[in-house]
Amino acid sequence: MGQITKVSPLAPATFPDLPIIKGVRFGTAAAGVKYQGRTDVMMAILDPGTAIAGVFTRSRTRAAPVLDCQEKIGGANDKGAAILVNSGNANAFTGSKGVEAVTAITKAVAETCDIPQSRIFTSSTGVIGEPLPFERVTAVIADVFGKVDEGGIASAAKAIMTTDTYAKGASATVEVDGKTVSIAGIAKGSGMIAPDMATMLVYIFTDAAIDQKSLQSLVSAQADTTFNCITVDSDTSTSDSLIVAATGASGVDVTGNAEFSGALERVMLDLAHQVVRDGEGATKFVEIAITGAASDSDAKVHGMAIANSPLIKTAIAGEDPNWGRVVMAIGKSGAEADRDKLSISFGDVEVAKDGWRSPNYSEEAAAAHMKGEDIRISVDLGIGTGAATVWTCDLTHGYIEINADYRS
Repeated sequence: MGQITKVSPLAPATFPDLPIIKGVRFGTAAAGVKYQGRTDVMMAILDPGTAIAGVFTRSRTRAAPVLDCQEKIGGANDKGAAILVNSGNANAFTGSKGVEAVTAITKAVAETCDIPQSRIFTSSTGVIGEPLPFERVTAVIADVFGKVDEGGIASAAKAIMTTDTYAKGASATVEVDGKTVSIAGIAKGSGMIAPDMATMLVYIFTDAAIDQKSLQSLVSAQADTTFNCITVDSDTSTSDSLIVAATGASGVDVTGNAEFSGALERVMLDLAHQVVRDGEGATKFVEIAITGAASDSDAKVHGMAIANSPLIKTAIAGEDPNWGRVVMAIGKSGAEADRDKLSISFGDVEVAKDGWRSPNYSEEAAAAHMKGEDIRISVDLGIGTGAATVWTCDLTHGYIEINADYRS
């Protein structure tokens, strides 16, 4: 399968104008890892003093680059750092060859960029189970390093795409003590999305000053309310990686600052939503809001049961307000529920109340909501104060077309 050319109908009109983040420079190259004529290598060079936090997949079959990054996160940040990403091959389930590839790439980046190998973070995305032709990657590292510039983040976003139909970026600025702090992030993800940490590949950069432990704590907590609350197809990748780098170039210490925390969470949620909007074959963006659960964790379990149900996702694709399938998903989730206290709405249309079809139910009104691109399903369990919101997309024949011949 070649590069996807039909852009998702849920895509933003344009790639956003992201702010320059002082202390980081970007470069890209076409290494021909899988496809010819497209950029497939991205490099980010980070200044000395950059704090780096990461959250990674908890998959038991995670890829060699993920394991390598996990070992390196939390190290001293007095030296420079680099992030090197290739698309087209996931370097996953490749045994000792996977480790060999990571070692070769990190060694080449370290030598070329004069950065300790312990501060080189790599990611790979694409087909699982095929050895990464890492020589193609190492062959372009010097060229990429020679072209890095602080304005190259848009090109970097394109280089990490696989089945994505558009490059994903988001940003925020916040005033702290009268000074501006900037955040900019990019992501890739379209299928194999059911994160158990973060999602697919995500790289976020800020010029804020913050120590590594504080940054790590913040990123880990916010991953749970953003990337860990999305799903496209219920499948957790072997390669999911979220890396956040704080260069400190602004000179503004944001440790414990609520405004910065909120801005970072907005960027993370924006990128998470963009991944869902680019779900393979997606035509509908779906928000599922759960309230009245026994606990927040129970609310999330119910939400993900709804979001991952093929029956619900296909009904949404067919614009059918089949609330009986929502009842089914709640019942099977395993979290606490009381049938006779359950209420459900599609948009502003109440379809079920207190365990029974709502006396005000209108099939016509519910069907009208389902015809939109943005769908909202609300469920009140009526048994507690627990709440959670998750996001997904519909399931169409397009998903089958993309994945039936992914390796060809």
